[in-house]
Amino acid sequence: MDCDVLIVGAGPTGLMLANQLGRRGVRTVIIDRHAGPSLQTRALGVQARTLEIYAQLGIAERALELGKRGTGANMWAEGRKMARVPLGEAGARVTPYPYILILGQDDNERIMGDRLSDWGLAVHWNTEMIELAQESGHVTATLRVAGGTIRRIDATWMAGCDGARSAVREMNRIGFPGAPYEHVFFVADVEMTGGMVPDEVNVYLWKRGFHLLFPMRGKDHWRIVGILPPELRGKDDARFEDVIPSLHAEAGTGLSSKACTWFSTYRIHHRSASRFRDRRCFLLGDAAHIHSPVGAQGMNTGLQDAYNLAWKIALVVEGKAGETLLDSYEAERLPVARRLLETTDRGFRVVVSDAPFAGLLRTRVLARLAAFAMGRERVQKLAFRTVSQTGIHYRAGPLSAALDALPSDAPSAGDRFPWLYLRFAADGPVEDSFDKLADTHFHLLVFGQDLPAGSATGLGELLRVHVIPADPVNDAELERQKIARPSFYLVRPDGHVALCGRRLAPAAVARYAKERLKFMTPAMAAN
Repeated sequence: MDCDVLIVGAGPTGLMLANQLGRRGVRTVIIDRHAGPSLQTRALGVQARTLEIYAQLGIAERALELGKRGTGANMWAEGRKMARVPLGEAGARVTPYPYILILGQDDNERIMGDRLSDWGLAVHWNTEMIELAQESGHVTATLRVAGGTIRRIDATWMAGCDGARSAVREMNRIGFPGAPYEHVFFVADVEMTGGMVPDEVNVYLWKRGFHLLFPMRGKDHWRIVGILPPELRGKDDARFEDVIPSLHAEAGTGLSSKACTWFSTYRIHHRSASRFRDRRCFLLGDAAHIHSPVGAQGMNTGLQDAYNLAWKIALVVEGKAGETLLDSYEAERLPVARRLLETTDRGFRVVVSDAPFAGLLRTRVLARLAAFAMGRERVQKLAFRTVSQTGIHYRAGPLSAALDALPSDAPSAGDRFPWLYLRFAADGPVEDSFDKLADTHFHLLVFGQDLPAGSATGLGELLRVHVIPADPVNDAELERQKIARPSFYLVRPDGHVALCGRRLAPAAVARYAKERLKFMTPAMAAN
């Protein structure tokens, strides 16, 4: 094979996958038909779960340097502030990153693109896949490179990260049902002052639509997303000046725009691929699912697609797990995408509907309901976990199992294992669990019991075992996260719980590794 994995598309999803594979030693080639990275972008919200992944990759600090932290989101209607979602407070005990980071897709791509060199990788620009053939043990891609030269490359696996018009999806004849929304949207980068809450997201609901204002790096710098007024929807040369009257009508005449450096109009689709895998080809990111911008979920969902798939492919390529492990990618990620598509579509239709009384519903009923709900701490926390994507789980997935019942409020198989500060050794320091539990390994955390002797777990050198001692700091943390004692948790490389239960039986862990993860002994791998 020329490579283990050929990645088609060098947007955020493709770059994340290339980095995750590269750092695991998987031979990877990443191509893109464009001449270079995108310089302008509509995606700009980086959620907490993405920042947790960035931290494992070693790029979180760089992202924080370049971005703007939004610690709250404010809802306005009819010129009045109706509600505030306090992201900082609601997520303070959930994640090290209790905010939305406003950072353009172009900056995200630059950060991940720079990291590729650490694994000896680089994007092959001006390289378009024009044919694809799946064989029994590999995929052959025909590529057209700069100057029109044709070459072929053989890969064991292929990842389609090539966007809404995915060649990988189309060449595999995978359906992409859905439709465009009828509205035309605009995005603008402006220098502007007004009554909006500084350094936070501001959502303006008005009778004919909405405006989203995101704080950007720099003084009085805002990114605006909104719906073009009806009178401008057929106008091909609409300018930012044309939408200022609608902005003033909702955000107030005190709004003053000093300069607009970028303005663009576009349409949005809502679609999901009928399947995320065809034999040796996988779909990720916009190639698999596209939806409305409600909640700033799109780019983040694609990055989590890549994070889910990378460790599984690495184990298969290394001969440590059977190929059927890769079936779990679609089984876990397709329901997440479908659920996200349904919820964002439902919310988006309410926000943008032109139906009679829809304007009153937005500005009177919806705004007041939001104000009432967001005044409750439980709702705030639920909203944060949903938007931040820290609440995404795979409880119904094929890799999630429990030996026996844990309390209903305890972390479950399939959940993202919670963020803790623990003393991992009786005489050791208190450590951040996200720093301690490196994502290149499985981790077995044992609480309130000793480690049984005499049985192998079946995971060999890939497993790190942590017997958490009794300690006042540990007791308080476990109580806070509702972790029972005794209990144990086997945590996957992507931070989700694989197996859990009350009493640890290493033989059961070995059985799980063989039956669920399809782990193979060296003799099995050799055959």
